[in-house]
Amino acid sequence: MNPIVIEPATDVEQIGQYLRQHVNLGYARLASLMNLPTEQSSRGVYIYDSQGRQYLDAGGYGVFFLGHGHPVVVEAVTRQLQQNALASKLLLNPQQAFAAQALAARCPGNLDYVFFCNSGAEATEAGLKLARLNGCRRTLSTLGGFHGKTLGALAVTGRESYREPFSGLLSESEFVPFGDSAALEHQLRASSDKACVILEPIQAEAGVILPPAGYLRRVRELCDQYDAVLIIDEIQSGLGRTGHWWACDQEQVVPDIMLVGKSLSGGCVPVSAMVASAAIYAPFNRNPTVHTTTFGANPLAMAAVQATLHVIEQENLVERARLMGQDLHARFNALLQQMGLAERVKLRSAGLLLGFEFTDASIAANMVMALIEQRIIVCHSLNDHRVVRLTPSPLLTAQDCNRLIEGFAQALATSIPSL
Repeated sequence: MNPIVIEPATDVEQIGQYLRQHVNLGYARLASLMNLPTEQSSRGVYIYDSQGRQYLDAGGYGVFFLGHGHPVVVEAVTRQLQQNALASKLLLNPQQAFAAQALAARCPGNLDYVFFCNSGAEATEAGLKLARLNGCRRTLSTLGGFHGKTLGALAVTGRESYREPFSGLLSESEFVPFGDSAALEHQLRASSDKACVILEPIQAEAGVILPPAGYLRRVRELCDQYDAVLIIDEIQSGLGRTGHWWACDQEQVVPDIMLVGKSLSGGCVPVSAMVASAAIYAPFNRNPTVHTTTFGANPLAMAAVQATLHVIEQENLVERARLMGQDLHARFNALLQQMGLAERVKLRSAGLLLGFEFTDASIAANMVMALIEQRIIVCHSLNDHRVVRLTPSPLLTAQDCNRLIEGFAQALATSIPSL
């Protein structure tokens, strides 16, 4: 049998035609308008287009904490692919057991039970269902929060433009301002029904919004006081991104349920997880078929999880993210001061999660395009189009960091009026 050869995708016109006809017309039009290059390959902290041009990847929406194709992860996934890629779901899956133990060992407090799935939204769904099985009849979330776009996750996502088209299908949720513990207490006190509180320790898609000091600790106290289940969404902020293993570690907060994703993939295989304490996980333990997923905990993903956790620990990436984040924040602040933009561009950051808020969404869009011209990949923000985000890997070299600062300076000069 002749092997199937996947040819390099170099015909931009044909790619655009297939996108228009078979994928999404609106996306195809946007890609054409932005003259987006074609992604061909990736290695380390770089992406290469079909013309062989190299891009520094400071984007990826938090996925590429280990960069692209980290050799330890690739080797583990390749070995597993050749041995047993997908599980029968009947016989024991040893990689699931090993990956669950490895993740639970690095989670805060008593979060000992792990339910693996494939995306952040799926992890949110699992967490919400588990809270419901623990008697929660109300769901409290935060304005500006983002937890996914499946129906359950969308019900607790605090952006009306995403929710409104599906309003008749969504369960009812109550929203309070992020960072306002008094507003949360008011809502918890308003009803005797048991509540589930879900929030991000840092609102990434809202533009890297950091809460005031002590906020998470106070939320934990309120949930204990009113017998509410606390779900903390660490999908973007976890696994070292903020310079801590988990963003909630900064205030020594242990949630009842924690959501994990993005970096857990090692940049190779999609995977996410919902982690809970034994007491909260009890309904799933009593009935292991009450919530299942065909591809969740597949051996390929489980190999990636184990290798990823090993690399983060062995290469001291949490500490490297903290130090690099401090350095980049200082250098970007100095750049904004030097260019006279300190009053017009707001910089917020936690470790290697950085957000630049511009005065207008059009400027942010221009920045994204200008940075692509500088061969730098960044993220836009779904819940605030004025914000451009950076989620680089701690594996960036000093030369890479210099390139990032210099490219950003060039993009600022061409994107902001009157400069």
